[in-house]
Amino acid sequence: MKISTKGRYALRVMADLARQNPDTYVSLAAIAARQDISLKYLEAIVAKLHQAGFVTSQRGKNGGYRLARPAAAYTAGAVLKLVEGNLAPVACVEDDAVTCARSGQCDTLPLWLELDRLIDRYLESVTLADLLDWPPQEGETAISRQPDR
Repeated sequence: MKISTKGRYALRVMADLARQNPDTYVSLAAIAARQDISLKYLEAIVAKLHQAGFVTSQRGKNGGYRLARPAAAYTAGAVLKLVEGNLAPVACVEDDAVTCARSGQCDTLPLWLELDRLIDRYLESVTLADLLDWPPQEGETAISRQPDR
């Protein structure tokens, strides 16, 4: 698994919006300037976030974008899965289906399945609110701060 620029930028945009007043719409130009992201590239990312209902928009002079829900309602995993699709570490465990013809005799399959589970659990344990309060306290991880899911 390798997170693309689109995935990294989507997470940065969502964190940027989480830092803003939740009642205020923020222009893409302001986000692009703060995050050092091309406005054109940002438009494509935010369009996907908007289409999925992660952000709401308003047109006009005071228009822009804001989070549709509180920052704690979004996980890093949800944002990354939206823009990246599957985050499986290897192709044979994508989409919760073992697709390899050798799966019955593959000694490494359990490793990939567990790694996929751990990655998903971790990314789903970190919310946008957590990102704003990063880093965790010494000895604490994002997972340890969350109730069992």
